[in-house]
Amino acid sequence: MATATLIFSKRWTSVSVWLVYAVGLVPAAWSFYLGATGGLGADPVKSFELLLGLWTLRFLILTLAVSPLRELGGWSFLRYRRALGLLTFYYAAMHFTVYAVLDQTLMLDAIIADVLKRPFIMFGMAGLVLLVPLAVTSNAASIRTLGPNWIKLHRLVYIIAALGAVHFALSTKVLSLEQYIYIGLILLLILYRAVRPILRERKRKLNRPRRA
Repeated sequence: MATATLIFSKRWTSVSVWLVYAVGLVPAAWSFYLGATGGLGADPVKSFELLLGLWTLRFLILTLAVSPLRELGGWSFLRYRRALGLLTFYYAAMHFTVYAVLDQTLMLDAIIADVLKRPFIMFGMAGLVLLVPLAVTSNAASIRTLGPNWIKLHRLVYIIAALGAVHFALSTKVLSLEQYIYIGLILLLILYRAVRPILRERKRKLNRPRRA
């Protein structure tokens, strides 16, 4: 009975992770459909590009929120963190692809000039470049090969989050409420990462007398 329960649990975990991927890619597919059928307004390319960028930030925030939710609220979504992180990369890559292919028509000179002229694009490009090694090493083989260095490498996600927040903030002249919310969440999650060692040390000190 216990063995059957364990097998079912492992299978459900695997299925649920694939469901995260499937559900996570729905917004991209739906946005593409809207763009192809004239449902994204007068400038469908820009609208599609913006939607992909927004979903990049949303999945980045969800990825960063996994540890705080487990440590502060007791909700464990660790099994989905890799999927959420990869969805962040997929959406960032699609966001850039739409910009490079549909917006700039693969004109490399125009893309380079745009990156150098517009700081918010420079920050976005830097974040995408840093996402690549994280996506490539998001597998069990890389964890075994890199060992402790894997953890150090994946701490780049906080730098990526900061770059994403700056990219999003500079993309418009006036910040909207939605931008304030996303940027605020990213800043809170980065701040939590900074103070987490202090919180853990306090928790250890509080638990010592109880164990004694």
